[in-house]
Amino acid sequence: MLIRIRSRDGIERLQIDNPNTTIAQLKTLIESQLRVPINNQTLSTNQQLLLAKTPAEIAQFTDMSNPQTPIATLNITHGALIFLAYEGERTIAGPKIVPAGSFGRKMTMDDLIAKQMRIVRQESANCEVSFDRDAANGFQHYVNETLAFAVKRGGFMYGSVEDGKVEVDFIYEPPQQGTEESLLLLRDPDEERVVEAIALGLGMRKLGFIFTQTVGQGKRDYTLSNREVLQAVELQAEGEVKEWVTVVVKLEVNEEGGADVHFEAFQMSDLCVKLFKDGWFEGEIAEGDDPKCSKMNKDVVVGGKDTREVDNDFFLVVVKIFDHQGPLSSTFPVENRNTAITMRTLKNHLDRTKNLSFVKRISDFHLLLFIGRFLDVNSDVPALAGCVRAQATIPEGYQILIESMAASG
Repeated sequence: MLIRIRSRDGIERLQIDNPNTTIAQLKTLIESQLRVPINNQTLSTNQQLLLAKTPAEIAQFTDMSNPQTPIATLNITHGALIFLAYEGERTIAGPKIVPAGSFGRKMTMDDLIAKQMRIVRQESANCEVSFDRDAANGFQHYVNETLAFAVKRGGFMYGSVEDGKVEVDFIYEPPQQGTEESLLLLRDPDEERVVEAIALGLGMRKLGFIFTQTVGQGKRDYTLSNREVLQAVELQAEGEVKEWVTVVVKLEVNEEGGADVHFEAFQMSDLCVKLFKDGWFEGEIAEGDDPKCSKMNKDVVVGGKDTREVDNDFFLVVVKIFDHQGPLSSTFPVENRNTAITMRTLKNHLDRTKNLSFVKRISDFHLLLFIGRFLDVNSDVPALAGCVRAQATIPEGYQILIESMAASG
């Protein structure tokens, strides 16, 4: 186990192999590891020891004076703090001895930050979120009815934000591979450029990430796993949006014993994002790692103790969820699912909606994405999406082009 020794030089760590070590053995370890002679050591669990000025005052601290006392009887366990007083100078030998503080070596800014990085919960979120009912239902219906929550599925949420309220109006599902435990996004830069061009024309932007937890995960004792936290914070950091939202969709058992689809919304805390950007998260997750905890590559302070494993819940901030009826329909087949989308799909959609105005017939993000692959991403795509946003008459050239594409199917 590790215990911490606080002296005038700062805090140093001491490695102890036997928890039943006696005070005499502890002093021997201090002599060998910290280079303070045994006969020059005064130990105590009372921090007032470090304020004692004279030998007489130091001699009053006797709680650790009996050399035969096992340290376990003094409640000295892993991570405990012991105070050490000594006189004179000492020579620090070897690279493993790292005294810290104004009387030890010079501390770098990284050292200082590492010793002060305290993990605390963020009490309130930076936003609340409202879902377009059709977009939310289209996503949950697919993962429930088709995937049966057996593998993970994810997507990016797009919409608008005003005064801390995020309105999600469509969900883009990138190419991906999902298993029971992990979700690999096979992101296509060309396709995402079309998505961003559509969002630009609609006056919307990417505001979050939505993913499912599988039935198997429902038996685990965590809100988000370490893999999910790492993926969520990476995407939130990439998004550079203060109101970024992460939404989890899962099955929960209801009072009648049946299963209901449940949406939960979170933000990764501001501190979590900062830690990720500054490189504190351990990027590799081993098979035996506890999924309830995220691993740091440097010590952080949680609840007054140094650790490199942080309970994932420390990083989650709950976000309130509402719903609304957005400006887009969600009846065109969704991209990158098991069903191929062809010109025949476009023709069937236009035939099915021929009683509506043309702008209404194409007011669907997934349809715009399909069409957008054949248009100029810098001009035509945002222009067409702009017409949808304004519910304006579609220019004749675009209408003829779309209808001819459908007719070719």
